[in-house]
Amino acid sequence: MIKVSIVGASGYSGGELIRLLSDHPEVEIHQVTSERFSGKPVTRVHPNMRKRSFLKFCSIEELTPCDMLFLCLPHGKAMNELEHFTNLAPRILDLSGDFRLSDPQLFEKWYQTPHACPERLSDFVYGIPEINRENISGANLVTGAGCNATASILALRPLFQRNLVEQVVIEVKAGSSEGGNASSDASHHPERSGAVRSYKPTGHRHVGEMLQELGRDAKIHFSATSIEMVRGILATCHVFLNKDLSEKDVWKIYREAYGNEPFVRIVKEKTGIYRYPEPKLLSGTNFCDIGFEKDPDSNRLVVISAIDNLMKGAAGQAVQSFNLMHGLAETTGLGFTGFHPI
Repeated sequence: MIKVSIVGASGYSGGELIRLLSDHPEVEIHQVTSERFSGKPVTRVHPNMRKRSFLKFCSIEELTPCDMLFLCLPHGKAMNELEHFTNLAPRILDLSGDFRLSDPQLFEKWYQTPHACPERLSDFVYGIPEINRENISGANLVTGAGCNATASILALRPLFQRNLVEQVVIEVKAGSSEGGNASSDASHHPERSGAVRSYKPTGHRHVGEMLQELGRDAKIHFSATSIEMVRGILATCHVFLNKDLSEKDVWKIYREAYGNEPFVRIVKEKTGIYRYPEPKLLSGTNFCDIGFEKDPDSNRLVVISAIDNLMKGAAGQAVQSFNLMHGLAETTGLGFTGFHPI
């Protein structure tokens, strides 16, 4: 059994990791940390784990060596304590944004602060298995990708790989759990309920990841909007093509890219209420659903992708990478197909 510990396990991503790894046939959860809830049972924070987990939170100071650490800390924490964590475990997967950008200058641009250990940025492998599977396999240090970046990169990479994109405008609609479990004025129920709130019309730091993975010179225009949904991301990507493509051509491109991927599904149907990707159907799953429609009157191709931000956008993708790091079947522990209706 692979002995793993989860640092920052009282947050939403940490809770999802506890849920997933409790049923993983090759994993023993060794310790889970929370400074706020140290000494308390995990069910105090994650009530869905009642009668399923009897773990108690401990503090980071109480961590003992293990085979693998999942870091679910707020941005800025992991890079300041990396040496401590690497002394505790030979393998680390960081779910924060601290190591997603391999270039220190790019990091400083998108996070508005210098990196605490810029010499270590290139040591981390970017953790979207569908685009980086070989490098993740056997790696010791992996960084989880941003949830908005994951939905956008998976939606667009097949087109960028073929140099078909003139520019792209991405509008993401995101559920409230994307903001984490720390309360704020913005998450206060009278302010959040019923909201359709544009919270990052420009300058979102996940764009840095998109440029890194799709091309530094890519013309990407990104906006993010909060909607009344707890889990889920819907990315609507308006792609302006530099070549005239039919829908059949586009279908072939996506089928070639993702036809054998276990967690990417091409959703393209002529009728029905679910003829395009729908985040609601993906709640609790590690799938990314991708659909598209060509504008018959222009060179615009609308590519739509949907994920659960806490799964394919965080904990689920982390477990997918964990499996690759340890030579396990990529789908191990990730078999849940979702509900309908929900």
